[in-house]
Amino acid sequence: MFITFEGIEGCGKSTQAKLLCQWFLDRGREVVLTREPGGTPAAEELREFILKEREEYFPPFSELALYIAARGFHAENLIKPALKEGAVVICDRFSDSTLAYQGYGRGLSTKLIEEMNREATGGLKPDITFLLDLPVEVAFERIKERKKDRLESESLEFHRRVREGFLEIAKKEKDRVVVIDGTKSPEEVFKDVLKALKERFGAL
Repeated sequence: MFITFEGIEGCGKSTQAKLLCQWFLDRGREVVLTREPGGTPAAEELREFILKEREEYFPPFSELALYIAARGFHAENLIKPALKEGAVVICDRFSDSTLAYQGYGRGLSTKLIEEMNREATGGLKPDITFLLDLPVEVAFERIKERKKDRLESESLEFHRRVREGFLEIAKKEKDRVVVIDGTKSPEEVFKDVLKALKERFGAL
């Protein structure tokens, strides 16, 4: 089973991914908890390059190409082998993030991004995706104290476009994407995650 968590910065997806990982471990399941960009040594190096604050202009297509390259390493060298071995793979961000950030946020062609994602992953898609949705202002109030990376430092208007992108993806892929109210407490959000998971896949 391949499960992903998506949403804007500060939505709580990393927390929920860890909680769900522990839930599966407590039930004796083999679980791989990973993230994007990253997950393998090469992909983690690309993550550091992508998210680093820099003076030089970072062209949107160059940004897209690096995310896609990192995803290729991740899908082929970690996710697919783990799924083949029967593990549950839980990923903090996947291809939906690239569509939301570089497509809706940066204005690049969503068709091009979808094609590049397919090439990088061989058509791999999550079995279920949890989109933790909340207003941008609420999310950024949560992360105001932490040091922000290059993407987190973008304008609120950029992040509003990203949020709308995620919601558009959810509308188009209702069978895969479950929208969860991210304004709730972590405990309440996790209950909603488990409820949706059990409704889709039974007793697991």
